[in-house]
Amino acid sequence: MTTVREAGEPAAPTADEVSVWEDDPGAPPSTRTPVLRARPPLRTAPLAIDVAGGIPTDPEGVVRYWTAAEALGRTVALYAPLFPAGSFPDGAVWNPAVGDTLTADLEAGTDLNAYYDRQGLSFFRQHVSGVTVWSGESPDIVSHETGHAVLDALCPWMWDAASAEIAAFHESFGDMTAVLSGLRLATLREQVIGETGGELSRSSRLSRLAEQLGWAVRQLAPTSADPDCLRNASNELFYRDPVSLPPSAPASQLSSEPHSFSRVFTGAFLRSLAGMVHTVAGGAPVDDAALRTAGDDAATLLVTAVIGTAAVPAFYAQVAAHLIEADQEKFAGRYTEALQAAFVRHGILSPGSAEALSEGGDSPEQKPPGRQMTAGVPRTRTATTSAVEVPGRQYGLADVLTVRAPIEAPRFSVASAAPSRGELEPTAGEDVAAAFVEDLFRQGRVAVPRELRRGFSPAAAVDTTLRTHTVADNGHGLELRRRVFD
Repeated sequence: MTTVREAGEPAAPTADEVSVWEDDPGAPPSTRTPVLRARPPLRTAPLAIDVAGGIPTDPEGVVRYWTAAEALGRTVALYAPLFPAGSFPDGAVWNPAVGDTLTADLEAGTDLNAYYDRQGLSFFRQHVSGVTVWSGESPDIVSHETGHAVLDALCPWMWDAASAEIAAFHESFGDMTAVLSGLRLATLREQVIGETGGELSRSSRLSRLAEQLGWAVRQLAPTSADPDCLRNASNELFYRDPVSLPPSAPASQLSSEPHSFSRVFTGAFLRSLAGMVHTVAGGAPVDDAALRTAGDDAATLLVTAVIGTAAVPAFYAQVAAHLIEADQEKFAGRYTEALQAAFVRHGILSPGSAEALSEGGDSPEQKPPGRQMTAGVPRTRTATTSAVEVPGRQYGLADVLTVRAPIEAPRFSVASAAPSRGELEPTAGEDVAAAFVEDLFRQGRVAVPRELRRGFSPAAAVDTTLRTHTVADNGHGLELRRRVFD
């Protein structure tokens, strides 16, 4: 049972309840207040979670602690049953680098950020315009970072993939996780129905992710976040090959930076989810049961699809195709039209590709060559990237740099839409990797030890930009390694 505390009314949790923020504290000035939830289990398999430091003694710290713990628990409860038994015979487990328990540090330092680093989750705080913003106080952010950890357990090959599109999907998975985790809250489902009239693709409290952190970011960098939150899943962004995009741009525009580019897939997913809700409702007004069912089914499709997708340059289109295949396998094609419409709307699939994936379309003999639902490349549990070399001299490195490129064969012969008409030709995996490296150095995201530098290096800049990657000497040469997903 969930009890919503009225403004000004003190929380009075029982021994089995804790007072937490529902989805986000909200942008100041906010009238939101904590609600009561069941006390989450900590350090309990599968996907055990914990919060570092123990329960604080101050009232605000107590709410912050249990907010993070409840969001962690709600997110693992969403995904743990979906880990495929064939690949995880002993049940859902974290990436081996994490260990048995994923621990969240709510006081990792001063910043407007949070990240997952294969050791645990780190959340920060910063005082902005009279307000101390704690990133670990937002269930949206906690669920997002936990989503990174879940995806790293399911698909560890993505960690070092040198691809803006694959990195962006990792960020999208975090945002999709926040949406799906939010839909497990009855009170939030009720608010969303009232706010959107049952049209889930509209902007709502569910789609507006990390409202308080977005507000704080805008105080310091006004164009770096959406106007009403950090990122809004309700958007009209249309696919572009990220290789053709600039490495950074205002939030009103699209760039190849992973958080920016993630919004294309997240927008398509929310639109898919909206169509799934109407499918479940069957023409009747959207109700609580329709939102809960569609959310649970979408999580099932998402996990099934991502596990089956190969390491390819045009990753978004392949995941979309796998989502449609998963729907036809698990739900007899119940949601295929909703999925097709959403991914075409956002350009992730061209109209021709979406039609070719229709189970009820033309017979295989009548479809264009290679457009059958199941292509000849077998599905495996783990995709694999390949080592390729990119020149290091232009980045101030003393040697070539080895990176992991997505150059596997795709399972489906599908393509994303070109901006005007027709389809885009995917960029070669080696070129995707080279462009990703260029972006990282331009964005100041690479840490390079001084002994590995030669002359000028973009990595020599002194600023507070989080270095998501580092250059390391593996004994045979230089290689690019990921440090964190933020």
